[in-house]
Amino acid sequence: MTIQTTTLEGLLIIEPKVFADERGYFFESFRLSIFQERGHDIRFVQDNESRSNANVVRGLHLQAPPFGQAKLLRVVRGAIYDVAVDIRKNSPTYGQHFGIELNEENKINFFIPEGFAHGFSCLEDHTIVQYKCTNYYHKASEMGLKWNDPKLKIDWKVSNPIISEKDQILINLEDFVSPY
Repeated sequence: MTIQTTTLEGLLIIEPKVFADERGYFFESFRLSIFQERGHDIRFVQDNESRSNANVVRGLHLQAPPFGQAKLLRVVRGAIYDVAVDIRKNSPTYGQHFGIELNEENKINFFIPEGFAHGFSCLEDHTIVQYKCTNYYHKASEMGLKWNDPKLKIDWKVSNPIISEKDQILINLEDFVSPY
């Protein structure tokens, strides 16, 4: 595996070594020691999967402490543009975002620690995303940022976004009180 850091501290891009031949392919999608070597005392407790069609935007979501979640995402089928926004109050990159395309071909895993709002847009129909979480889903601690906040200036790479009712009523960063 190759691990790359990003412009936002804590976000990791993990590129697996893929072994392919005429039978198909094999790759290791997670290795605990990779995180431990980088000082992350991580324990995933829940796996989630979503299926979405092209132009769906999900996010920007997070859970407040003590129910915060770190996530490790990958695309099984299709493609997404994945975005993490730094919401750590004392971070020099507070309010900045990082985006990356994850797809079934590049097999990249994207690690998002606590202290980030997260979302993605689907670039293809029938896209399947799998992600591991370090904490259980807790409805009462759900929070989020508006996907189209003009201060964030996120290019979601889709022309006609499809947004859930829940995500349409989230707030802008300037009105957000970060719990991190």
